Parts: sequence; structure tokens; C-alpha cells
Amino acid sequence: MNGIDNAILQIPGGYEWIIIIVIIVVIFFGVRKIPELARSFGKATAEYEKARIEAKKELEQIRSKDKVGREKLEEIAESLGIDYSNKNDEDLRKAIEAAVNKEKSS
Repeated sequence: MNGIDNAILQIPGGYEWIIIIVIIVVIFFGVRKIPELARSFGKATAEYEKARIEAKKELEQIRSKDKVGREKLEEIAESLGIDYSNKNDEDLRKAIEAAVNKEKSS
């Protein structure tokens, strides 16, 4: 083996890194602070999960509102005899508004 192979073999693996990190934490914060740090890390993780779940719920609500809005637009368009198959929501709203204004002026 040459010098590079020896250097590669001396790089710490997965478990060795965990031990090194634990030793550094103990040196920096002391044994008494570790439970406190673990609790605050746990609370932060829980808050992150709550925020993630809440954001997911809000996104689902927004998506469901869009579907309901689209369905209502399609019902209105159908009652007015408007073809809605190739229109996005904005174009459909404009077509409905034009049809309603046309009926009012007649």
C-alpha cells in the first residue's frame, strides 16, 4: 500500500463520526447541558413537524377550493350555454361575464 491508501483507511467511518460528535458536544456544553439541548432539539423538531403538517393542510384546502370554484363555474357556463372544455378559470369567468352582460342588454 502506498501513502494515499493508508490515509484513506485512517478516515473515520459512520460510527466513529457519531462518537467524535458526542465527545465534542460533551466538551463544549458539559454533561449537565446535554439533556437540555436534547429537549430543545426535540421541541424544535416537533414545531417543524407541526408547521409542515399545517402547511400541507392549507395547501389541500386551497386546492379543494379551486376545484369547487371550477365546478361552480362549469355549472354556470353550462346553464348559459358556454363551452368550457378548452377554457381556463379566468377565460371562463370572462365568458360568463360577457354572456351575463349580453343578456342584461337584450
